Amino acid sequence: MTILDKIIERKKEEIAAAKLRISLDRLKDTSFFGRPTYSLKESIKNKSGIIAEFKRQSPSKGIINNNVQPLEVVSAYENSGASGISILTDHDFFGGDLNDILSVRNDINIPILRKDFMIDEYQFYEAKSIGADVVLLIASCLSPDQVQEFTELAHQLKLEVLLEIHTEDELKHFNSKIDLVGINNRNLKDFKVDLQHSVQLKNQLPKGVLSVAESGIYNLKDFQFLKEKGFDGFLMGEYFMKNTDPAKAFEEFASQI
Repeated sequence: MTILDKIIERKKEEIAAAKLRISLDRLKDTSFFGRPTYSLKESIKNKSGIIAEFKRQSPSKGIINNNVQPLEVVSAYENSGASGISILTDHDFFGGDLNDILSVRNDINIPILRKDFMIDEYQFYEAKSIGADVVLLIASCLSPDQVQEFTELAHQLKLEVLLEIHTEDELKHFNSKIDLVGINNRNLKDFKVDLQHSVQLKNQLPKGVLSVAESGIYNLKDFQFLKEKGFDGFLMGEYFMKNTDPAKAFEEFASQI
């Protein structure tokens, strides 16, 4: 069983428990459910292109940074020109929490991506209720039909969709309604990083589709390489979060691009 298999198995248990705690009607009755959402597509076009991530830990790296609070980090990301914020909400494997989005939503005026393993309709209503603007669909967790159905549901809820792929076979998950395509430089099954592989996948996307390079961007050289290859957005978390002061690390990086 791969790490991804374990995550999905645990996610199913979490969702079942969440449904017992909070009904869909209660989610729809939350204060954020009716708020207008921000567009990550437009923000990527008009700002740095960087989707800066708040991430405490990961299965491959263990604890990255448990000493900072979401608001102090993501507000600084915004002030230094981030196009969007990515916040992990998976608890068991990434140390995240739904409250990490709830605690910053009122203070952040750029799009927030709920980064999680979305496998059930309930999670989309949940994402809307906590103030997310964008949801992540991971192709390796879903069938093409599920991606189509979930994209339609997300759009009904006024949420944008970032589809994540890693293999050529996963290109079939793309459909014309997808807002952005993220190409994960890190294989979720063995966690190896290959930037050139991502470039090859990007070149097979339909023209005009906004592309986001995800994970494995370890320095300015990696960023510049991917930008030169035509990527529009760059999802970066560990590079900043591994620092004692992630906000300062992002500010210094952004000043060089």
